[in-house]
Amino acid sequence: MKSEVNKMARLAMLAALSILLMFLIRFPLIPSAPFLEYEPGDVPALIAAFLFGPGAGVLVTLIVSLIQALTVSAGSGWIGAIMHFIATGTMVAVAGYIYKKIHTQKGAIIALAAASISMTLVMIPLNLIFTTKFMNVPMEAVKAMIIPIIIPFNLLKASINSTLTFLVYKPVGKVMRVEVKPIKPLTKNC
Repeated sequence: MKSEVNKMARLAMLAALSILLMFLIRFPLIPSAPFLEYEPGDVPALIAAFLFGPGAGVLVTLIVSLIQALTVSAGSGWIGAIMHFIATGTMVAVAGYIYKKIHTQKGAIIALAAASISMTLVMIPLNLIFTTKFMNVPMEAVKAMIIPIIIPFNLLKASINSTLTFLVYKPVGKVMRVEVKPIKPLTKNC
C-alpha cells in the first residue's frame, strides 16, 4: 500500500513538472509554422514510462492532457487535448514498452527512436482527421503541410524530447529516490 502511494505521489510530481514545463518553455521550431510550438512537457511522461512502465507514462500523459485542455491550449481545447493524448500517449507507450523489454543503454536509444517515429507517424492521420473536421482547415491545406511542416515538426519535437529524456532519466530517478536498475553500457557487441 505504501509503495503504491509513493508511486502515485511520484507520478503526480512528474505530471506537475510536465505542466510547469509546458507553461514556461514554448517556442516555434519551424518559422513557416509559428502556430506549432515546441514544449518539453513530454519529457516527464517519458521518464514516468521508463521508471514505472508504459501505463504510468500514459497516465501522466492523460492527466497533463486534461489540464492542458483547460489552461495552456485553451485555444485548441478538447481537440488539442485529444491529439496530445493520442500522440504523446503513443510515444510514451512505445518507449516504455521497448525499454521494459530491452533494459540497456542501447534499449533506451532504440525505445526513444521508435517512440519518436511512432509519434511522428501518428500525427499524420490525427492532423488529417482533427484539423480538417474540427478546426475547419481545408483537407488540401493540411495535406500540403504534411511533408514540409507536420512531419519535420513532430520528428524534431519528439527527437529533442527523447534526447532530453535520455540525458536526465537516471539523475531524475535518483533524485526521486526511485530504484533505478543499472543498465548495461553500450559496447561493441551490443
